[in-house]
Amino acid sequence: MVAGELSGVRATIRGVRTISADVARRTALAAQGMADPRPSGPVTRRHLQRVLGRVRLLQLDSVNVAVRAHYMPIFSRIGAYPPALLDDAAWSPTAKRPRLLVETWAHEASLVPVEDWPLLGHRVLPQRWWRHYAPLLERHPSLAGDIRDVVAERGPIGAGAIEKALEHPTARPRPAGASWWERSEVKRVCEYLFATGGLMVGGRRHFERLYDLPERVLPADVLAVPEPDPADAARELVRRSASALGVGTGTDLRDYYRLGPERTREAIAELVDAGELEQVAVRGWAKPAYRDPGARTPREVVGGALLCPFDPLVWERERTERIFGFRYRIEIYTPEHKREYGYYVFPFLLDGRLAGRVDLKADRASGALRVPGAFTEPGHDGSRVASGLAVALREMAGWLELDDVVVGERGDLAGPLRRALGV
Repeated sequence: MVAGELSGVRATIRGVRTISADVARRTALAAQGMADPRPSGPVTRRHLQRVLGRVRLLQLDSVNVAVRAHYMPIFSRIGAYPPALLDDAAWSPTAKRPRLLVETWAHEASLVPVEDWPLLGHRVLPQRWWRHYAPLLERHPSLAGDIRDVVAERGPIGAGAIEKALEHPTARPRPAGASWWERSEVKRVCEYLFATGGLMVGGRRHFERLYDLPERVLPADVLAVPEPDPADAARELVRRSASALGVGTGTDLRDYYRLGPERTREAIAELVDAGELEQVAVRGWAKPAYRDPGARTPREVVGGALLCPFDPLVWERERTERIFGFRYRIEIYTPEHKREYGYYVFPFLLDGRLAGRVDLKADRASGALRVPGAFTEPGHDGSRVASGLAVALREMAGWLELDDVVVGERGDLAGPLRRALGV
């Protein structure tokens, strides 16, 4: 550990160290790769692997207002890179460039390192989902097997093409505005098989899942790994959570992979007893915290980064507020007249603190990255935030192959940001 890294730490008489909230914040940022130097030359697969080693998973989401959620965390940590680098790692492997990532349910639907897949295979489908699937599977007991047969013959293949291949009597186009549970029965069973490991995603076409058999997606050595005991798997996932978070409460550690509370408590206790997790107290935190013994705490974190709503650094809203004093909510489903900040708002990290937020939209038709609203966080200098934000927005626009950054009128930061951009 670098001398002076843990200034702000003191020991308690009970043997549990107390660390300051500032130390916890810098530890969390370093664990997420926000303190790592950016590449000085072309971005390569090695840089991608470095980020994946930090964050451990990338959440997938269908919203494409600015950029798909899984691409953005890489950009936030290493800057502009070819999105095809991530696509190839997840969906287009070759003999020379084997698959690095697979899709599965982790935090939500996510990309995870291939080697982590066996740890997630033991998870039981949540009861709230199972009650929707069970009647369908009972009504059509052969449908899951029929789908697997089609996938075995034609995969990788999308659910719509599977429907046509089966000529299933209930197959129908999805009505406009239909809810998740109004999807065709074939599509629902495909999603059930994906959630339980019977099918995997072998590729994507226009973001549509292309299903394939696990043995054609996973490397042979991963397929050969015996299914771990649930307690062992939970312990390994908590270990990974701790590595990705640096320091966190029991709830933080559980949320990263959406683990069950009892399994998480048991895993934490075992890891603490083994010296593989350190219990600490963080000033201002109401609950006990746990620190990865390998975590580092830099003296400072410098630079700026835009963070999408599904970035692992901010996706757990209570933790974000506790660490950064930043109250953050997604307002996509909030009626427009009730939105406080905007439709799709990105926090802006500046020198280790969340200093502002911007509503963003990639207007590809006009070639502009639009900023309908820009807001400074309390306690931060608007001119300084605008200067750093202008750099980040220009870089993001260039990465998305957009020519301009166009700032709207909403928010106290809009004027300073336009001046910083020189428009």
